[in-house]
Amino acid sequence: MNMHKSEKVWLTISFGMIMLFMIATGYQAFALGMAPPGGVELIDPQKVNETAPFDQPGIKQIGDNEYEVVMTLQLFSFTPMELEVPAGATVHFKLTSKDVVHGFQIVGTNANGMIVPGYITDITQTFHEPGEYLVICNEYCGIGHQVMATTIKVY
Repeated sequence: MNMHKSEKVWLTISFGMIMLFMIATGYQAFALGMAPPGGVELIDPQKVNETAPFDQPGIKQIGDNEYEVVMTLQLFSFTPMELEVPAGATVHFKLTSKDVVHGFQIVGTNANGMIVPGYITDITQTFHEPGEYLVICNEYCGIGHQVMATTIKVY
């Protein structure tokens, strides 16, 4: 099989680029620790109300200007519905769903996650500015999906 010289050059360049991309991805994953998140936490969606910490949803202070919010999502509502934190607070959300797939998005921030029954989702957000932050479900969860929203008051 005879190949034209330009075909050999382009094959060599493309193979070299593929190898370069693979090496760069491997370096990022192993040397820099840039890998997908691990540590999947599971929960029985039919026993959410009986399983700690979801048996007592709410907000608690865990450090200096650092809070943990344990929240359950169920058809058309969040539990707890109202949250208040001071400006500059870092909030660690621990979320699960009792019924169907829900979304959790804090409008105006990068906080966004899919909340799947049987899994626990962790999202961290720092609220630098005071105000009210709208939280919506951005995954269609049923006929009342459009009313599934709450607010986080930052004072």
